[in-house]
Amino acid sequence: MRLLHTSDWHVGRTFHGRDLLREQEEVLTHLAEVVAAERVDVVLVAGDLYDRAVPSGEAVQTCHRVLRAIGETGARIVITPGNHDSAPRLGAYAEFAAAGGLHLRTRISGLDEPVVLTDEHGPVAIYGIPYLEPDPARQRLGVEERGHAAVLGEAMRRVRADLAARPGARSVVLAHAFVTGGAASESERTISVGGVEHVPGSVFDGVDYVALGHLHGPQVLAEHLRYSGSPLAYSFSEVGHRKSVWLVDMDADGLAGVERRELPVPRPLATVSGRLDDLLADPRHAELTDHFLSVVLTDQVRPLDAMRRLQERFPHAVHLEWRPEGGREAAQLRYAQVVRNRDDHEVACHFVEDCRNSEPNEGERALLKEALAAVRRAEVQA
Repeated sequence: MRLLHTSDWHVGRTFHGRDLLREQEEVLTHLAEVVAAERVDVVLVAGDLYDRAVPSGEAVQTCHRVLRAIGETGARIVITPGNHDSAPRLGAYAEFAAAGGLHLRTRISGLDEPVVLTDEHGPVAIYGIPYLEPDPARQRLGVEERGHAAVLGEAMRRVRADLAARPGARSVVLAHAFVTGGAASESERTISVGGVEHVPGSVFDGVDYVALGHLHGPQVLAEHLRYSGSPLAYSFSEVGHRKSVWLVDMDADGLAGVERRELPVPRPLATVSGRLDDLLADPRHAELTDHFLSVVLTDQVRPLDAMRRLQERFPHAVHLEWRPEGGREAAQLRYAQVVRNRDDHEVACHFVEDCRNSEPNEGERALLKEALAAVRRAEVQA
């Protein structure tokens, strides 16, 4: 049996305010091509199908088209919810969907009830563990100790107990968790509760393959314990990621091998820094016009209307920071120190200087004085 391990689709997510549905559908539809070309039997989605508990209609339609394309290849699909999903909403009509080959494993009470599929070597039991919010989950599972390790430990105890009653069955577990040794990026939502979010890999001992979700970079914690990562980059901390999926082969003895397949990149990410005029004029940056771009400006004085000017050359510039060349020591002053012995006009002028590293000119000083006078007049009238 051949399985494809993917996770963290986050359908409906935006990137610094930019809609990503087109890019998401392009990459996720490519999964159907991989499934067909590689003769995949089962597609595993280990959590965070959507980016929010109540996805938009457009996100749901996009997801429907992608799942339909995968289903048309003949592959079965097994999905568990992540910390971004709403398990009850995702699991609606699960019984009807299963008849068509889409298995939604969203109930805590059913985490030890596997999807059982058969190949020439016998049964493969696929257990879907929905994301377990520690406090609600420990009530449902009868666990006294708090934290992800405790509830996942109990979930896996139940999985192993069920597996023990299936002699000869090979096993796969889907789980959405932060396993110790994994490397996070800036685009995952924290799942820490009471300061405890990490789960030891040993929690998952006793199964042939564990398809992990939550961390957005593809990574191998052990031969049988892997993150597929997200299919698209969702933060500039992922500039160096090569997005991919895992092809997992099962033979008569269990895990036979895992191969990586890289995914297309609809719009690459890049970071660049320099003075605004240099960035706008330098021909070496021509290749960045089609990238999502994060820019650090190093001008000594904060440029006016910098993002608009950047987007005239780089239409997909989405993030901007200002860090003056040579650094600028931030004044660690309390409010009382900042305003001491200064009138309102002096405080306002100091604020402008602090924001852009340049004192206001005479015209700006006059405008500030006029604005403060208008405020005083309004206060008197009130």
